[in-house]
Amino acid sequence: MSDYVFAYGTLQAGLAPTKIARVAAKLRPVGEGFVRGVLYDLGGYPGAVADPSEKGRIIGTVMELPEDEGLLARLDAYEGFDPRAPETSEYIRERQVVEMKTGETVECWFYRYNRKPRDADRVESGEWGI
Repeated sequence: MSDYVFAYGTLQAGLAPTKIARVAAKLRPVGEGFVRGVLYDLGGYPGAVADPSEKGRIIGTVMELPEDEGLLARLDAYEGFDPRAPETSEYIRERQVVEMKTGETVECWFYRYNRKPRDADRVESGEWGI
């Protein structure tokens, strides 16, 4: 059975920095979709907080994870998620239902920003990197 991650920032094709580019290249794009919530511009990367009560959308790409046991751990390290200490992690990896452009839904791993956004600007379009 396939497992998926919802990429709304630097894990998307063409946006990955050198330090994660080889790992990101192993992710297979399935299609565009969105999660209800707020997307923040944190400078060189975004942070997203899913919230079904929000009108805004976090737009991104559903990516299929390859069968590579270490890949998810490498993504966690890149995203600043420590499963042994989620409360101090910059991001939390959690499950979210993503609505695809086609109307179907897919359950994906989602990296939720785990800090207060402070002075970060909201990305009103919901799409980072454009």
